[in-house]
Amino acid sequence: MFDLNSLLRDNIKRLVPYSSARDEFKGEARVFIDANENGFGSPLPVNYNRYPDPLQWKLKYKLADIKGVPPQNIFLGNGSDEPIDILYRAFCRPGVDNVVLCPPTYGMYEVSANINDVIIRKVSLTPEFQLDIAGLQEAIDENTKLVFICSPNNPTGNSINRADIELLLNNFDGIVVIDEAYINFSRQKSFIQELTEYPNLVVMQTLSKAWGLAALRVGMAFASEDIINIFNKVKAPYNISQAAQELALQALDNVSQVNEWIREIVIERDLLSAAMEALPLVQQVYPSDANFILVKTIDARGIYNYLTEKGIIVRDRSKVELCAGCLRITIGTPAENLELMDALKSYQPQTEKTVSA
Repeated sequence: MFDLNSLLRDNIKRLVPYSSARDEFKGEARVFIDANENGFGSPLPVNYNRYPDPLQWKLKYKLADIKGVPPQNIFLGNGSDEPIDILYRAFCRPGVDNVVLCPPTYGMYEVSANINDVIIRKVSLTPEFQLDIAGLQEAIDENTKLVFICSPNNPTGNSINRADIELLLNNFDGIVVIDEAYINFSRQKSFIQELTEYPNLVVMQTLSKAWGLAALRVGMAFASEDIINIFNKVKAPYNISQAAQELALQALDNVSQVNEWIREIVIERDLLSAAMEALPLVQQVYPSDANFILVKTIDARGIYNYLTEKGIIVRDRSKVELCAGCLRITIGTPAENLELMDALKSYQPQTEKTVSA
């Protein structure tokens, strides 16, 4: 049975969080001389001399309207990497507890585990890039605190079978983290509507992909209010800048524009996939629910180097587990995709030179 308090590290249970000036006073006033700010302003067109709302309530209320989730069930972090790190720091005892990862998947789960000295157990996806349920059951023990699932998955692009995730949620007493960074490009339903059913569920999303705000570094985690309170207890006092909050709020007024981009990206994804499949150098284009495709080629490194020389940068994933020979290609604009295809049509595989005796 899931018991959040039993999962929490003892030092986090005892932790008295830092109380900032903006935590201690909320509201309007004429004179703010409590936070050691520069009262004269800042050397910018907009004054950024005051500390921002540490809990980003305006942004959370706006997101709550869009996502259909109460604001108290939302955590905002510096990208998705911050909530990943907080999960390790809050729930995993260094050198004792373990996390289960399902490669190939997003690399920061492993990096953050290593930074926090958390034992990593890997249960590879099946050849179809789905969860190995039997392998997960074998890997999980009493010290397993977290299981990370990326869906749609990076770098494979496919969605993970919903029934398999639900099976894990119903039978694992730790926390299941579902990374939905690419959910906007998928027809699969988000798990954020299931928060009331699963107290052990954390769903991560981001404004970096479909919303086009990668430079702002605004990630989201959705969970029970108890888990969100732990995030807020552990996080840095002012983890989202005032500028990022203001710009994100402006962007959230443009839902129709983002939805139009999503439609265009999905159309371009299907067109690019079909065009790739017709190339002799391509062995397979894997189905994708994301804004990228995984392409198995005859010579991933050679093609990568060739494209780089032409100023076209893709991602070589050929050394990643289950991705031998594969390139990950983000869906660009129609003009960018056309330039990519023109370059690939001209590609000539390198052949070894024969040496005369």
